[in-house]
Amino acid sequence: MSQRMRRLGIALAIIACGVALRLGGYEIGLPYFLVKYGGSTLWGGMVFFLFATLLPRQPLGRLAILSVVAATLIEFTRLYHTPWLDEFRLTLAGALLLGRIFSWWNIVAYAVGIVIAGLLENRHLARVSRLPG
Repeated sequence: MSQRMRRLGIALAIIACGVALRLGGYEIGLPYFLVKYGGSTLWGGMVFFLFATLLPRQPLGRLAILSVVAATLIEFTRLYHTPWLDEFRLTLAGALLLGRIFSWWNIVAYAVGIVIAGLLENRHLARVSRLPG
């Protein structure tokens, strides 16, 4: 499997986990903090792996910086309101992609997710580079 496809698969798996957490987290008794910020942490990891898919030759540090900047900019779009944008935010897709209200804590959670994703990708790449052949 190519590196690009593996990274895209990880991003898609993270999306599935985030949707499952948001839609079923409370129903299975998970605490608010875990559902709210776990989803944001997963979202940050997804942003990292999407950038890694699109820019496979970039160093991990650069991917992390791009991811934090993009996630932060998207969070700041929550401060901008128009009727059509607010209507979109009320849909499931809008809530998952853009969110509804601005929070500095979301930016922290995104950064945590991006750091975790970057560290896991670094660990994977180090293991692969040690394999024979």
